[in-house]
Amino acid sequence: MARRKKGEAVSGWVNLDKPYDLGSTHAVSRVRRAFNAQKAGHAGTLDPLATGILPLALGEATKTVPFLMDADKTYRFTIEWGRTTATFDREGETTAQSDVRPTVEQVEAALPAFVGEVDQVPPAYSAIKVDGERAYDLAREGVEFELKTRKVSIYSLSVVGAPDADHVELEMDCGKGTYVRAVVRDLAEALGACGHVSQLRRTRVGAFTEATAISLETLENFDYDARLSEALLPVETALDDIPALAVTDEDAFRLAQGRPIVLVPRQVETLKAQLTPGDRTVSAMNGEKIVALCEMRAGRLNPVRVFQLT
Repeated sequence: MARRKKGEAVSGWVNLDKPYDLGSTHAVSRVRRAFNAQKAGHAGTLDPLATGILPLALGEATKTVPFLMDADKTYRFTIEWGRTTATFDREGETTAQSDVRPTVEQVEAALPAFVGEVDQVPPAYSAIKVDGERAYDLAREGVEFELKTRKVSIYSLSVVGAPDADHVELEMDCGKGTYVRAVVRDLAEALGACGHVSQLRRTRVGAFTEATAISLETLENFDYDARLSEALLPVETALDDIPALAVTDEDAFRLAQGRPIVLVPRQVETLKAQLTPGDRTVSAMNGEKIVALCEMRAGRLNPVRVFQLT
């Protein structure tokens, strides 16, 4: 006899506004407890020292996490000039100091070189694995290693404020795998200055924005019904850029059983017009509920991930 899972079969996304000094794993645990959910996960970590958007998946929504991992993101951050640290944030040990204070005009003149598809070396204190070990663990142990340069996409990078000569505030839209601390490291070097990230906030992950975010304090103060109705977003929220096809009850039943359904030519042409080149992923919707993520091939929808939503 199969063991019954602990907790409730709650499914959906929570657009958490993560507070300062809380790790992503601890945030997942607290949200899971708040909903008494059987299963929970997150779509991309956010450093404890950073605040902002941390999408958390509960139940069946965990099946859509891979689609959000590749989502574009927006960050707002502050550079403090005068000190470089080992971690390139304010908690790291000082490794260099300088009296150079770049002006806003100098910063703006340097930014175009950081926009587009650029080569970036991740910071040593990062979650990237080196021979099976996390880079930040090796760095803390004093082990010498070298991280490979990789391509990242930065769509925009601009100055949004400068409260004083020691600080400048920037905003960046970027693709997956882009490190703010690496941008600050390289920008400071290009300007002949020392600098580190003194504040960092993520304001967007794909379709998850500050407009629909909820604080952990507010969430935990809600009663259970309010959490479900006000804080829980639909499973398909993470799939906003994936074409959706409305299916009948009969076709929904077939997909739920793992069987493909046949499309009529009009449906095929409509979906082809919405799909990006080389992509075949379609979400099948029955009313307001997602039934399955499917692959369109040879005039059929073949279920890849089936959702068990009540």
